[in-house]
Amino acid sequence: MSVLEIDAVVFDVLGTLVDEPAGLRAGIRELDPSLDGPRTEQLLSLWQQHIDREQRRILDGSRPYLTSDALDREAARLVADAAGVDDPAAVAALALSARRLPPWPDTVAGLARLAERFPLIGLSNASRTALLGLNAHAGLRWHQALSAEDARTYKPDPAVYQLAVTVSARPPERLLMVAAHAWDLRGAQRVGLRTAYVARPVGDPPASSDRFDLYADGLTDLADQLGKI
Repeated sequence: MSVLEIDAVVFDVLGTLVDEPAGLRAGIRELDPSLDGPRTEQLLSLWQQHIDREQRRILDGSRPYLTSDALDREAARLVADAAGVDDPAAVAALALSARRLPPWPDTVAGLARLAERFPLIGLSNASRTALLGLNAHAGLRWHQALSAEDARTYKPDPAVYQLAVTVSARPPERLLMVAAHAWDLRGAQRVGLRTAYVARPVGDPPASSDRFDLYADGLTDLADQLGKI
């Protein structure tokens, strides 16, 4: 790869900067405090599988676009039904747990450090409203936060990454996409963005065939590497 020349850093949010499973797990436990660990994990998996399946259906055109809020409400209803909870208020509260996701320990300080040198752009599959709640709850600080809702599709559709290119008014090869999901970085590569994989416990690790520009253990490591460029 050529030497990195970066004008802005673009961050995935869910999983990369916030611990999505932890936030959802907490919401499920609030729904029914009597649930044991294995049952909670089963319900968490049910939620995650629904979101993944329905986003894929939207991407392949077999379902009209719905915001992440609508998909979260569907997932909450499925989980509540499986848990035997039929209280509408409790289901609504569970759906909102998707906006109450804790940041990883290095997230806030790492973003602050990187923001001293680069414009930072958040690029999330979360809706505009959900992204506002996520940013506030986790203490995320951006120069710009973009939602896939503006493209009416989901990553890895090229239209979502193009949002960052358009807003930055910079060539895609001058933007660095940071994510804990290899599938997300592959999508960014198809649009021409440079890529940085950040390891997280809940991410999608690179395959042996992946070739990303940077590999980092966390945001501190990423900031260290970018500081040498």
